[in-house]
Amino acid sequence: MIRVLLVEDDRDLRATLRDALALEGYEVSTAASLSEGLALWAHARPAPDLVLLDLGLPDGDGETLLATLRRRDATPVLVISARQADGQKIRLLDAGADDYLVKPFSIAELLARLRVALRRRGTATRPAQTRYEAGGLVVDLSAHRVSLAGDAVHLTPTEFKLLARLVRSAGQVVTHRQLLADVWGDEFTEHTHYLRLYMGQLRAKLEADPADPRLLLTEPGVGYRLLD
Repeated sequence: MIRVLLVEDDRDLRATLRDALALEGYEVSTAASLSEGLALWAHARPAPDLVLLDLGLPDGDGETLLATLRRRDATPVLVISARQADGQKIRLLDAGADDYLVKPFSIAELLARLRVALRRRGTATRPAQTRYEAGGLVVDLSAHRVSLAGDAVHLTPTEFKLLARLVRSAGQVVTHRQLLADVWGDEFTEHTHYLRLYMGQLRAKLEADPADPRLLLTEPGVGYRLLD
């Protein structure tokens, strides 16, 4: 899975971009400040495959993070900023940014430019898994629809996000920590009771026998797996 570090201080935009990238199958870490972005980049193992970088951060300018990255490696960096001046764009591109996208922009354009930047650096991209069918369960992430034996199933937003994360890794174990980070946020990685509660709710809606699940499987001590 391709790992993206998103550094953006606008909470709503950060959430929108995170959800859009996750839907496309990217593993996303988020930072709301320059210092947090630097810390996440420095300590991430494995390192991010790409950085989406805002410039106007509360504790400094994103250009500082770009300079730090370029002193150490060639990780693709896409700048996302409301600053439109040509001189600013040229300076950032000359400093090593792979692209510069002016806000507001469409999600489709962002995703296309992200794919181009990854290809330029030799990172293969593949279509995200957005549809799942097994045991009468059909999940269409693009249409935001879930059905069981032909009947529509209503899920809460959080239930859908949890199921969508498992769909994108169908057949693979997703750890407790990764699920909590992707669905609730990095600050919730120790709240395993959230997972138990919401997995119970999903199983009640999607399994013939929630006490003996055949689709939403538990990997004891590790995480959960959606039957492939």
